[in-house]
Amino acid sequence: MNKSELIRRIAKEMDLPEKRVKEVVDMMFQLMAENLAEGGRIEIRGLGSFKPKKRSSRLVKDPKTGIEIFVKERYVPHFKMSKLMKVELNSKE
Repeated sequence: MNKSELIRRIAKEMDLPEKRVKEVVDMMFQLMAENLAEGGRIEIRGLGSFKPKKRSSRLVKDPKTGIEIFVKERYVPHFKMSKLMKVELNSKE
């Protein structure tokens, strides 16, 4: 599911205009991104949690050329699935 599909499904389920749902979804994603950028943690019960994780600087190889490149230390978003979501995913087998 991508963002536009999510918006359509929410609009249909709640009988709301897609434009209004899009504004709410955009605002939610913006607030989540701002919180992560400030070093905060986001927890959505039943889904999981997001937090910024520090990746140390390292040398990596460019797969196309084979040349080693230095990548600076940086933060990346990390998602940890909730136990409830793991159970839900594994019960579908």
